[in-house]
Amino acid sequence: MENSKFQQMIDDFTLDSDAIKEIAASFRYDIDAGVRETGESSLRMLKSYIGLPTGNEKGEYLALDFGGTNLRVVLIRLEGNGKFEVIKKVAKPLVKPGEYDFICADANADELFDFIADMVEEAVDGDHDKKYLLGHTFSFPSAQTNIYNARLIIWTKEFATKGVEGEVVNDLLKAALARKNLSNVEPTAVINDTVAVLLAAAYKLGNVNVGSIYATGHNTCYYETYTSAGLGKPAMVINMESGGFNKLAINKYDYKLDLESEKPYEQRLEKMVSGRYMGELFAYCLDEAWGIGKVSFTSIDISRILADNSDTLNDVCALLKEKTNLDIETEDAVWVKALAETIASRSARVVVATYCGIMWHLYPNGGIPKQYIAVDGSVFEKMPTIKENMQKAIYEIMEDDADKLELVLENGGSALGAALAAAMEPVEG
Repeated sequence: MENSKFQQMIDDFTLDSDAIKEIAASFRYDIDAGVRETGESSLRMLKSYIGLPTGNEKGEYLALDFGGTNLRVVLIRLEGNGKFEVIKKVAKPLVKPGEYDFICADANADELFDFIADMVEEAVDGDHDKKYLLGHTFSFPSAQTNIYNARLIIWTKEFATKGVEGEVVNDLLKAALARKNLSNVEPTAVINDTVAVLLAAAYKLGNVNVGSIYATGHNTCYYETYTSAGLGKPAMVINMESGGFNKLAINKYDYKLDLESEKPYEQRLEKMVSGRYMGELFAYCLDEAWGIGKVSFTSIDISRILADNSDTLNDVCALLKEKTNLDIETEDAVWVKALAETIASRSARVVVATYCGIMWHLYPNGGIPKQYIAVDGSVFEKMPTIKENMQKAIYEIMEDDADKLELVLENGGSALGAALAAAMEPVEG
Protein backbone atom coordinates (compact mmCIF):
# COMPACT_ATOMS: atom_id res chain seq x y z
CA MET A 1 0.00 0.00 0.00
CA GLU A 2 1.14 3.51 -0.75
CA ASN A 3 1.24 5.37 2.55
CA SER A 4 1.34 8.62 0.59
CA LYS A 5 -2.21 7.90 -0.64
CA PHE A 6 -3.53 7.69 2.90
CA GLN A 7 -1.55 10.73 3.94
CA GLN A 8 -3.15 12.71 1.10
CA MET A 9 -6.62 11.63 2.21
CA ILE A 10 -5.86 12.61 5.79
CA ASP A 11 -4.63 15.98 4.56
CA ASP A 12 -7.88 16.40 2.58
CA PHE A 13 -9.94 16.00 5.78
CA THR A 14 -7.68 18.07 8.04
CA LEU A 15 -8.88 21.51 9.13
CA ASP A 16 -6.40 23.75 10.91
CA SER A 17 -7.25 26.54 13.36
CA ASP A 18 -7.54 29.17 10.63
CA ALA A 19 -9.96 26.99 8.65
CA ILE A 20 -12.37 26.45 11.55
CA LYS A 21 -12.21 30.14 12.53
CA GLU A 22 -13.19 30.95 8.95
CA ILE A 23 -16.15 28.54 9.16
CA ALA A 24 -17.24 30.18 12.43
CA ALA A 25 -17.07 33.62 10.81
CA SER A 26 -19.03 32.48 7.73
CA PHE A 27 -21.65 30.85 9.94
CA ARG A 28 -21.99 34.05 11.94
CA TYR A 29 -22.44 35.97 8.67
CA ASP A 30 -25.30 33.67 7.64
CA ILE A 31 -26.97 34.05 11.06
CA ASP A 32 -26.73 37.84 10.82
CA ALA A 33 -28.12 37.77 7.27
CA GLY A 34 -30.89 35.39 8.33
CA VAL A 35 -31.94 37.57 11.26
CA ARG A 36 -32.02 40.64 9.02
CA GLU A 37 -33.79 38.65 6.28
CA THR A 38 -31.44 39.87 3.57
CA GLY A 39 -31.94 36.74 1.44
CA GLU A 40 -28.21 35.90 1.57
CA SER A 41 -28.33 33.22 4.28
CA SER A 42 -28.18 29.47 3.63
CA LEU A 43 -29.79 28.92 7.06
CA ARG A 44 -33.58 28.55 7.14
CA MET A 45 -33.88 30.36 10.52
CA LEU A 46 -37.30 28.97 11.42
CA LYS A 47 -39.18 30.69 14.25
CA SER A 48 -40.21 28.41 17.12
CA TYR A 49 -42.61 30.93 18.72
CA ILE A 50 -41.26 30.09 22.16
CA GLY A 51 -38.68 31.63 24.47
CA LEU A 52 -36.64 30.05 27.25
CA PRO A 53 -38.13 28.56 30.43
CA THR A 54 -37.60 30.37 33.72
CA GLY A 55 -36.89 27.10 35.54
CA ASN A 56 -39.92 27.68 37.76
CA GLU A 57 -42.55 26.08 35.51
CA LYS A 58 -44.92 23.82 37.51
CA GLY A 59 -47.84 21.48 36.93
CA GLU A 60 -48.70 18.22 35.15
CA TYR A 61 -48.35 18.20 31.37
CA LEU A 62 -48.49 15.64 28.60
CA ALA A 63 -45.61 15.31 26.16
CA LEU A 64 -45.82 13.57 22.80
CA ASP A 65 -42.45 12.65 21.31
CA PHE A 66 -42.95 11.96 17.59
CA GLY A 67 -39.55 11.85 15.92
CA GLY A 68 -39.49 8.48 14.23
CA THR A 69 -41.10 5.05 14.28
CA ASN A 70 -40.94 4.74 18.08
CA LEU A 71 -43.55 6.96 19.68
CA ARG A 72 -43.68 8.11 23.30
CA VAL A 73 -46.40 9.79 25.33
CA VAL A 74 -45.21 10.94 28.74
CA LEU A 75 -47.07 12.48 31.67
CA ILE A 76 -44.61 14.80 33.41
CA ARG A 77 -44.93 16.78 36.61
CA LEU A 78 -42.88 19.98 36.52
CA GLU A 79 -41.91 20.86 40.08
CA GLY A 80 -40.09 24.16 39.53
CA ASN A 81 -36.44 24.92 40.32
CA GLY A 82 -35.51 22.85 37.28
CA LYS A 83 -36.93 19.65 38.80
CA PHE A 84 -39.47 17.27 37.28
CA GLU A 85 -40.92 13.79 37.67
CA VAL A 86 -42.07 11.35 35.01
CA ILE A 87 -45.43 10.08 36.29
CA LYS A 88 -46.23 7.73 33.41
CA LYS A 89 -44.59 6.79 30.13
CA VAL A 90 -46.22 4.93 27.25
CA ALA A 91 -43.92 3.89 24.39
CA LYS A 92 -44.97 1.96 21.29
CA PRO A 93 -43.62 1.35 17.77
CA LEU A 94 -45.66 2.62 14.82
CA VAL A 95 -44.84 -0.58 12.94
CA LYS A 96 -45.29 -4.11 14.28
CA PRO A 97 -44.64 -6.61 11.47
CA GLY A 98 -47.61 -8.92 10.99
CA GLU A 99 -49.86 -6.78 13.21
CA TYR A 100 -49.95 -3.15 12.04
CA ASP A 101 -48.08 -0.48 10.09
CA PHE A 102 -49.12 3.15 10.54
CA ILE A 103 -46.34 4.69 8.41
CA CYS A 104 -46.81 2.86 5.10
CA ALA A 105 -48.60 4.30 2.05
CA ASP A 106 -51.67 2.18 2.83
CA ALA A 107 -52.09 3.82 6.25
CA ASN A 108 -54.08 7.04 6.65
CA ALA A 109 -54.03 10.01 9.01
CA ASP A 110 -57.05 8.91 11.07
CA GLU A 111 -55.51 5.49 11.76
CA LEU A 112 -52.17 7.00 12.77
CA PHE A 113 -53.63 9.66 15.07
CA ASP A 114 -56.23 7.30 16.57
CA PHE A 115 -53.29 5.09 17.59
CA ILE A 116 -51.61 8.13 19.19
CA ALA A 117 -54.85 9.08 20.96
CA ASP A 118 -55.05 5.55 22.42
CA MET A 119 -51.54 6.05 23.82
CA VAL A 120 -52.58 9.40 25.32
CA GLU A 121 -55.58 7.72 26.99
CA GLU A 122 -53.24 5.11 28.46
CA ALA A 123 -50.87 7.82 29.73
CA VAL A 124 -53.69 9.57 31.64
CA ASP A 125 -55.07 6.23 32.90
CA GLY A 126 -58.36 6.74 31.08
CA ASP A 127 -59.07 10.06 32.80
CA HIS A 128 -61.59 11.94 30.62
CA ASP A 129 -62.21 14.79 33.06
CA LYS A 130 -58.99 16.39 34.30
CA LYS A 131 -57.66 19.10 32.00
CA TYR A 132 -54.25 18.37 30.43
CA LEU A 133 -52.22 20.56 28.12
CA LEU A 134 -50.11 18.60 25.63
CA GLY A 135 -46.80 19.63 24.06
CA HIS A 136 -45.60 17.88 20.93
CA THR A 137 -42.03 17.33 19.75
CA PHE A 138 -42.52 16.74 16.02
CA SER A 139 -39.30 16.10 14.13
CA PHE A 140 -40.41 16.42 10.52
CA PRO A 141 -40.19 19.41 8.14
CA SER A 142 -43.05 21.72 9.06
CA ALA A 143 -44.23 25.23 8.24
CA GLN A 144 -45.16 27.00 11.45
CA THR A 145 -46.95 30.33 11.96
CA ASN A 146 -47.41 30.07 15.74
CA ILE A 147 -46.65 27.62 18.55
CA TYR A 148 -49.76 25.51 17.79
CA ASN A 149 -49.90 25.66 14.03
CA ALA A 150 -47.28 23.31 12.53
CA ARG A 151 -48.18 22.07 9.06
CA LEU A 152 -46.29 19.03 7.76
CA ILE A 153 -44.49 19.98 4.54
CA ILE A 154 -43.25 16.52 3.58
CA TRP A 155 -42.72 13.21 5.31
CA THR A 156 -39.12 12.02 5.76
CA LYS A 157 -37.57 8.93 7.43
CA GLU A 158 -39.52 6.45 5.27
CA PHE A 159 -42.94 7.75 6.42
CA ALA A 160 -45.68 7.64 3.77
CA THR A 161 -48.96 7.84 5.76
CA LYS A 162 -51.67 9.39 3.58
CA GLY A 163 -53.53 12.55 4.52
CA VAL A 164 -50.93 14.14 6.80
CA GLU A 165 -48.74 16.17 4.42
CA GLY A 166 -50.08 19.70 4.11
CA GLU A 167 -52.15 19.34 7.30
CA VAL A 168 -51.76 20.96 10.73
CA VAL A 169 -50.64 18.00 12.88
CA ASN A 170 -52.26 19.37 16.06
CA ASP A 171 -55.61 19.57 14.24
CA LEU A 172 -55.31 15.90 13.30
CA LEU A 173 -54.39 15.01 16.87
CA LYS A 174 -57.23 17.11 18.32
CA ALA A 175 -59.75 15.38 16.07
CA ALA A 176 -58.46 11.95 17.10
CA LEU A 177 -58.65 12.89 20.81
CA ALA A 178 -62.25 14.05 20.29
CA ARG A 179 -63.10 10.69 18.68
CA LYS A 180 -61.84 9.01 21.89
CA ASN A 181 -63.80 11.42 24.12
CA LEU A 182 -60.53 12.93 25.32
CA SER A 183 -61.52 16.56 24.81
CA ASN A 184 -59.98 17.23 28.23
CA VAL A 185 -56.56 16.86 26.55
CA GLU A 186 -55.66 20.00 24.64
CA PRO A 187 -52.69 20.04 22.22
CA THR A 188 -51.16 23.50 22.58
CA ALA A 189 -47.56 23.50 21.29
CA VAL A 190 -45.42 21.90 18.58
CA ILE A 191 -41.64 22.14 18.67
CA ASN A 192 -38.67 20.66 16.81
CA ASP A 193 -36.44 18.12 18.62
CA THR A 194 -33.54 20.60 18.66
CA VAL A 195 -35.72 23.18 20.39
CA ALA A 196 -36.80 20.50 22.89
CA VAL A 197 -33.15 19.87 23.79
CA LEU A 198 -32.60 23.58 24.44
CA LEU A 199 -35.76 23.98 26.56
CA ALA A 200 -34.99 20.90 28.66
CA ALA A 201 -31.40 21.92 29.37
CA ALA A 202 -32.35 25.53 30.05
CA TYR A 203 -35.00 24.36 32.56
CA LYS A 204 -32.57 22.10 34.44
CA LEU A 205 -29.38 24.16 34.24
CA GLY A 206 -30.21 27.76 33.31
CA ASN A 207 -27.55 29.62 31.30
CA VAL A 208 -28.23 27.72 28.07
CA ASN A 209 -28.72 29.53 24.76
CA VAL A 210 -27.84 26.79 22.26
CA GLY A 211 -29.38 23.35 21.74
CA SER A 212 -28.05 20.87 19.20
CA ILE A 213 -28.64 17.39 17.80
CA TYR A 214 -25.41 15.60 16.85
CA ALA A 215 -26.41 12.12 15.79
CA THR A 216 -27.44 10.38 12.55
CA GLY A 217 -28.45 13.88 11.47
CA HIS A 218 -27.39 17.31 12.68
CA ASN A 219 -29.17 20.54 13.55
CA THR A 220 -28.84 23.43 16.00
CA CYS A 221 -31.13 26.08 17.47
CA TYR A 222 -30.38 29.10 19.64
CA TYR A 223 -32.14 31.82 21.62
CA GLU A 224 -32.29 34.97 19.50
CA THR A 225 -32.73 38.23 21.41
CA TYR A 226 -32.53 40.48 18.30
CA THR A 227 -30.66 43.02 20.44
CA SER A 228 -27.34 42.70 18.57
CA ALA A 229 -29.25 43.27 15.31
CA GLY A 230 -31.12 46.22 16.79
CA LEU A 231 -34.40 44.99 15.30
CA GLY A 232 -36.64 45.10 18.36
CA LYS A 233 -38.46 41.86 17.50
CA PRO A 234 -39.74 39.57 20.27
CA ALA A 235 -36.98 37.24 21.49
CA MET A 236 -37.49 33.55 20.71
CA VAL A 237 -35.71 30.30 19.93
CA ILE A 238 -34.70 29.99 16.27
CA ASN A 239 -34.36 26.57 14.63
CA MET A 240 -31.60 27.25 12.12
CA GLU A 241 -31.78 23.97 10.19
CA SER A 242 -28.01 24.33 10.32
CA GLY A 243 -27.39 21.12 8.38
CA GLY A 244 -28.21 23.17 5.28
CA PHE A 245 -25.35 25.65 5.83
CA ASN A 246 -23.41 25.68 2.54
CA LYS A 247 -20.51 28.14 2.83
CA LEU A 248 -17.98 25.36 3.27
CA ALA A 249 -15.00 24.18 1.25
CA ILE A 250 -15.52 20.54 0.31
CA ASN A 251 -13.04 17.90 -0.83
CA LYS A 252 -13.52 15.40 -3.64
CA TYR A 253 -15.01 12.78 -1.30
CA ASP A 254 -17.62 15.28 -0.06
CA TYR A 255 -18.37 16.10 -3.69
CA LYS A 256 -18.84 12.42 -4.63
CA LEU A 257 -21.07 11.79 -1.61
CA ASP A 258 -23.18 14.83 -2.44
CA LEU A 259 -23.72 13.78 -6.06
CA GLU A 260 -24.68 10.24 -5.04
CA SER A 261 -26.96 11.32 -2.17
CA GLU A 262 -30.77 11.40 -2.27
CA LYS A 263 -30.72 15.20 -2.46
CA PRO A 264 -27.63 16.58 -4.22
CA TYR A 265 -26.59 20.17 -3.44
CA GLU A 266 -28.58 20.16 -0.18
CA GLN A 267 -27.54 19.73 3.47
CA ARG A 268 -23.84 20.40 2.83
CA LEU A 269 -22.92 20.83 6.50
CA GLU A 270 -24.87 17.75 7.55
CA LYS A 271 -23.11 15.64 4.92
CA MET A 272 -19.74 16.67 6.37
CA VAL A 273 -20.53 16.06 10.04
CA SER A 274 -23.41 13.70 10.78
CA GLY A 275 -23.23 10.05 11.75
CA ARG A 276 -25.17 9.02 8.68
CA TYR A 277 -22.43 10.19 6.31
CA MET A 278 -19.11 9.68 8.13
CA GLY A 279 -19.01 5.99 7.21
CA GLU A 280 -19.74 6.76 3.56
CA LEU A 281 -16.87 9.24 3.33
CA PHE A 282 -14.59 6.65 4.94
CA ALA A 283 -15.72 4.00 2.42
CA TYR A 284 -14.96 6.29 -0.55
CA CYS A 285 -11.42 6.72 0.75
CA LEU A 286 -10.84 2.99 1.22
CA ASP A 287 -12.18 2.36 -2.27
CA GLU A 288 -9.68 4.84 -3.67
CA ALA A 289 -6.84 3.22 -1.72
CA TRP A 290 -7.66 -0.43 -2.32
CA GLY A 291 -10.43 -0.61 -4.97
CA ILE A 292 -12.85 -2.31 -2.57
CA GLY A 293 -15.91 -1.10 -4.50
CA LYS A 294 -19.11 0.08 -2.81
CA VAL A 295 -18.88 -1.14 0.78
CA SER A 296 -21.17 0.21 3.48
CA PHE A 297 -19.55 1.55 6.65
CA THR A 298 -21.61 3.12 9.45
CA SER A 299 -20.85 5.53 12.28
CA ILE A 300 -20.87 2.44 14.55
CA ASP A 301 -18.00 1.02 12.46
CA ILE A 302 -16.13 4.32 12.77
CA SER A 303 -16.66 4.20 16.56
CA ARG A 304 -15.33 0.65 16.67
CA ILE A 305 -12.18 1.69 14.80
CA LEU A 306 -11.65 4.70 17.08
CA ALA A 307 -12.15 2.56 20.19
CA ASP A 308 -9.33 0.13 19.28
CA ASN A 309 -6.37 1.36 21.31
CA SER A 310 -4.42 -1.90 21.21
CA ASP A 311 -0.87 -2.07 19.92
CA THR A 312 -1.81 -4.51 17.16
CA LEU A 313 -5.15 -2.90 16.18
CA ASN A 314 -6.65 -6.38 15.86
CA ASP A 315 -10.22 -5.05 15.96
CA VAL A 316 -9.53 -2.66 13.09
CA CYS A 317 -8.05 -5.54 11.08
CA ALA A 318 -11.04 -7.78 11.95
CA LEU A 319 -13.54 -5.10 10.91
CA LEU A 320 -11.84 -4.60 7.55
CA LYS A 321 -11.87 -8.38 7.03
CA GLU A 322 -15.60 -8.55 7.86
CA LYS A 323 -16.53 -5.65 5.62
CA THR A 324 -14.17 -5.96 2.67
CA ASN A 325 -12.55 -9.41 2.96
CA LEU A 326 -9.16 -7.66 2.96
CA ASP A 327 -6.42 -9.07 5.14
CA ILE A 328 -4.48 -6.09 6.45
CA GLU A 329 -1.50 -5.90 8.79
CA THR A 330 -1.09 -3.63 11.80
CA GLU A 331 0.94 -1.18 9.70
CA ASP A 332 -2.02 -0.70 7.35
CA ALA A 333 -4.49 -0.59 10.25
CA VAL A 334 -2.58 2.36 11.70
CA TRP A 335 -3.34 4.34 8.54
CA VAL A 336 -6.97 3.17 8.49
CA LYS A 337 -7.45 4.33 12.08
CA ALA A 338 -5.71 7.65 11.40
CA LEU A 339 -8.08 8.26 8.49
CA ALA A 340 -11.15 7.47 10.62
CA GLU A 341 -9.84 9.74 13.37
CA THR A 342 -9.40 12.62 10.92
CA ILE A 343 -12.92 12.24 9.45
CA ALA A 344 -14.37 12.25 12.99
CA SER A 345 -12.15 15.14 14.04
CA ARG A 346 -13.24 17.24 11.07
CA SER A 347 -16.86 16.58 11.96
CA ALA A 348 -16.35 17.70 15.58
CA ARG A 349 -14.39 20.79 14.57
CA VAL A 350 -16.96 21.95 12.00
CA VAL A 351 -19.83 21.49 14.47
CA VAL A 352 -18.00 23.51 17.14
CA ALA A 353 -17.24 26.24 14.60
CA THR A 354 -20.99 26.71 14.14
CA TYR A 355 -21.49 27.00 17.91
CA CYS A 356 -18.76 29.64 18.08
CA GLY A 357 -20.36 31.51 15.17
CA ILE A 358 -23.55 31.71 17.24
CA MET A 359 -21.60 33.14 20.19
CA TRP A 360 -19.98 35.79 17.96
CA HIS A 361 -23.44 36.72 16.67
CA LEU A 362 -25.00 36.95 20.13
CA TYR A 363 -22.10 38.86 21.68
CA PRO A 364 -20.61 40.96 18.86
CA ASN A 365 -18.76 43.18 21.33
CA GLY A 366 -17.33 40.35 23.42
CA GLY A 367 -18.23 39.81 27.05
CA ILE A 368 -19.56 36.28 26.54
CA PRO A 369 -21.12 35.10 29.82
CA LYS A 370 -20.43 31.63 31.18
CA GLN A 371 -22.97 29.19 29.74
CA TYR A 372 -23.72 25.64 28.64
CA ILE A 373 -24.23 24.35 25.12
CA ALA A 374 -26.71 21.46 25.26
CA VAL A 375 -26.11 18.59 22.83
CA ASP A 376 -28.09 15.39 22.30
CA GLY A 377 -27.25 12.52 20.01
CA SER A 378 -25.35 9.29 19.56
CA VAL A 379 -22.29 10.82 17.87
CA PHE A 380 -21.75 13.29 20.72
CA GLU A 381 -22.59 10.76 23.43
CA LYS A 382 -20.90 7.62 22.15
CA MET A 383 -18.29 8.18 19.44
CA PRO A 384 -14.73 8.10 20.84
CA THR A 385 -12.60 11.27 20.41
CA ILE A 386 -15.58 13.50 19.51
CA LYS A 387 -15.91 15.39 22.80
CA GLU A 388 -12.14 15.86 23.10
CA ASN A 389 -11.93 17.22 19.56
CA MET A 390 -14.87 19.55 20.19
CA GLN A 391 -13.27 20.90 23.36
CA LYS A 392 -9.95 21.44 21.60
CA ALA A 393 -11.68 23.32 18.77
CA ILE A 394 -13.47 25.60 21.25
CA TYR A 395 -10.08 26.63 22.65
CA GLU A 396 -8.61 27.19 19.18
CA ILE A 397 -11.51 29.39 18.05
CA MET A 398 -12.59 31.17 21.22
CA GLU A 399 -9.14 31.51 22.82
CA ASP A 400 -9.59 33.61 26.00
CA ASP A 401 -13.36 33.07 25.98
CA ALA A 402 -13.11 29.28 25.67
CA ASP A 403 -13.62 28.63 29.37
CA LYS A 404 -17.01 30.40 29.15
CA LEU A 405 -18.51 27.53 27.11
CA GLU A 406 -19.24 24.08 28.50
CA LEU A 407 -20.69 21.27 26.38
CA VAL A 408 -23.30 19.16 28.20
CA LEU A 409 -25.20 16.04 27.18
CA GLU A 410 -28.99 16.47 27.21
CA ASN A 411 -30.44 13.11 26.19
CA GLY A 412 -33.92 13.27 27.68
CA GLY A 413 -34.93 16.50 26.04
CA SER A 414 -37.68 15.44 23.63
CA ALA A 415 -40.32 14.70 26.26
CA LEU A 416 -39.31 17.27 28.89
CA GLY A 417 -38.95 19.96 26.22
CA ALA A 418 -42.44 19.20 24.89
CA ALA A 419 -43.95 19.39 28.39
CA LEU A 420 -42.22 22.72 28.96
CA ALA A 421 -43.53 24.05 25.65
CA ALA A 422 -47.05 23.25 26.87
CA ALA A 423 -46.36 24.99 30.19
CA MET A 424 -44.84 28.16 28.78
CA GLU A 425 -46.47 31.24 27.30
CA PRO A 426 -46.00 31.34 23.51
CA VAL A 427 -44.19 34.20 21.78
CA GLU A 428 -46.18 36.06 19.16
CA GLY A 429 -44.52 37.49 16.06
